[in-house]
Amino acid sequence: MKKVGIMQPYFFPYIGYFQLIKAVDVFVVYDNIKYTKKGWINRNRMLQNSKDVMFSLPLKRDSDYLDVCERELAADFNRDKLLNQFKGSYLRAPYFAQTFPLVEQIVRYEDTNLFRFLHHSISKTCEHLGITTEIRVSSDIISDHSLKNQDKVIALCQALGADTYLNPIGGVELYDKDRFMSEGIDLHFLKADEFSYAQFNNGFIPWLSILDIMMFNSKEAITGMLMQYSLR
Repeated sequence: MKKVGIMQPYFFPYIGYFQLIKAVDVFVVYDNIKYTKKGWINRNRMLQNSKDVMFSLPLKRDSDYLDVCERELAADFNRDKLLNQFKGSYLRAPYFAQTFPLVEQIVRYEDTNLFRFLHHSISKTCEHLGITTEIRVSSDIISDHSLKNQDKVIALCQALGADTYLNPIGGVELYDKDRFMSEGIDLHFLKADEFSYAQFNNGFIPWLSILDIMMFNSKEAITGMLMQYSLR
């Protein structure tokens, strides 16, 4: 069996994203897909003063119709300011010392192209967590890139020789198992289990960025969390 997962790139996404990467043999990151305004591509949530707050990558003003690979970080993106925001939130976290060098390496990455910046971020986080799944870029795969929605996904799976496609549970309404099966592909949906961990002895706020999980948990504990999901 060859399992494939395909997703947009995100900035420090939640653990379900990395569960999906670990669960497949090949993970494809879309670069030739439309940038979603006010989506999660360049922002996420972290813990700050016992509340969940948003952090983001500022983007250069541009057309809303550009693909992710055509978007650029803002010229005035202040990397030190973002790092100080992370440091101020997590300096007292038990695994800050082990995690912050990774965060710094990611944020200080000098490429201003949004996709390449995010691709680097995802790859380095996987490396840090011991996830060895092959990561491919969608536009590098020989396929009909004019296709849309599940037809696009099926074509990419076929180009990679996949017989199983895994998608986050949020795609249940988007993809049809019978349609995939007609093309010889098993479709399954990954749903992350609910779990909690100590966050400065406050009430637990779930589904924050992987950044939060790395700050409060050892790599060994996260390895276990990466397997805490069900397939439907």
